[in-house]
Amino acid sequence: MRILNFKWLSCKVAKMSKKRELPKRLKLVTTVSDNCELRFNTSRPLCTNIIQINMPVIFCEQVNSLEISPTSMVAAAGFQHIRLYDLSSANPDPVTTFEDISKNVSRVGFQKNGTWMYTGGEDCTARIWDPRAAPRTRCQKIFQVQAPVNAVMLHPDQSQIMVGDQSGIIHIWDLKTDQNEQLIPEAEASIQDIAIDPAGKMMAAVNNKGNCYVWSLSGQPPHPVPKKHITAHSKYALRCKFSPDSTMLVTTSGDCSAKIWRTSDWALLRELRRDTQRWVWDAAFTLDSRFLFTGSSDSYARLWNIERGTLEREYCGHQKAITALAFKDQPV
Repeated sequence: MRILNFKWLSCKVAKMSKKRELPKRLKLVTTVSDNCELRFNTSRPLCTNIIQINMPVIFCEQVNSLEISPTSMVAAAGFQHIRLYDLSSANPDPVTTFEDISKNVSRVGFQKNGTWMYTGGEDCTARIWDPRAAPRTRCQKIFQVQAPVNAVMLHPDQSQIMVGDQSGIIHIWDLKTDQNEQLIPEAEASIQDIAIDPAGKMMAAVNNKGNCYVWSLSGQPPHPVPKKHITAHSKYALRCKFSPDSTMLVTTSGDCSAKIWRTSDWALLRELRRDTQRWVWDAAFTLDSRFLFTGSSDSYARLWNIERGTLEREYCGHQKAITALAFKDQPV
């Protein structure tokens, strides 16, 4: 058994030189299993305040996915549940809990206005949830597939959810017609994550063989056209995400690295690696696409300068692996 935990970082960062100025206001959420909330002064790498959190015991090894809503709620997906927390509050208790799920919930995301939420899980379903509804009616739609679901991603036009499963199929679920199409980028290679760029023009997916596939999206509804196959990692790929300006794609892996690919020609722009770094479970760009946060099995969260390829900060204090993180820029 593990304890569900959160780490809130809400802090101002001192100015450096103009070229190396970090984001002024940061909200970073990471999940671990050491049962404490850690608060940092981001000008120093060490935790300055530790607050114990009394959380319900749940039967899971880790939190699999985090997402911050447009209304500053954070959703955490784990074993047989999704929990919503108020990011602006120090209250460690969930505002809402979604249960009646038989297995692990792999991914969670929000509609653009935060009015509904979507998930995918090992019960071979993708689901749409209404947090405002009564508990028994919160699950509004269920999309059933034949294999456990590892990844779900909503298209920016809100018309489709891409559902990636362990059999290697990407299901394109049309929310208007409730119909679906299928993509199989590589036979018998589990889809680990799916990303769509903010403009809705590109889609990427990574699999358990370390490969990344990219499609262009066009038409209405958007239709994928194969664009690029990248041998991204030598081991298990874990996550992929586009930068807010759509110029970069980050992939993370069990090979202990995060790699940044330039979308103009799909060349490798940066490989972010530390000697002590282990599996890199998750990553998040800042809004200006200049910096990247990563979370690793070595219990460190790291902030990287993408242009320089340098490590700007290391945040320590957790005792176990950081398995998911979410980031949101906010003005001071």
